[in-house]
Amino acid sequence: MTDDAAQFPWTLGGVAFTEAVMAAIDADAQRGLAADEECCGLVTGPASDPLAADAILVFENRANKLHAVDPETFTRTGREYFDMHPLKFARALDEGPKNGAPVKVLYHSHIDCGAYFSPTDAAAATGNTSEPLHPLAYLVVSIRTGGLIDDRKLFVWHPATSTFVEAPFTITRG
Repeated sequence: MTDDAAQFPWTLGGVAFTEAVMAAIDADAQRGLAADEECCGLVTGPASDPLAADAILVFENRANKLHAVDPETFTRTGREYFDMHPLKFARALDEGPKNGAPVKVLYHSHIDCGAYFSPTDAAAATGNTSEPLHPLAYLVVSIRTGGLIDDRKLFVWHPATSTFVEAPFTITRG
């Protein structure tokens, strides 16, 4: 990621999700749980308020379809990881700033385990390189069988350690 954090302040944490956005993410996690797959999507917000996150773009998790077609290459199912359509993802990143609402956060759920940034998550975010491919923060939502959302954590890139670290966030009315 060659862009500096001053241009993309949300990459430092402190993202302010609206209650409606967090409720929509939780609903997507519950939908994913019912389908036995991680949910995934993007969170956007106004360019004029860099830490505000007020809309989501829900993505299909393609992992189960990929696994069904080629289980030798795609060994894991959607319960264990998510796969977003790369062209739709790129289009959302490109169109956000043009529409005054850049993509700030990529979210996904973990089923029956904690809200942590896994090695698979880090590999996807960095493309197995030395830094993130996109100026994003990452929200992981933990959902348990029965539908209980038991944790949410935001992660950002820490250049000094070349790792993703937990960062603060808030949920606001609005």
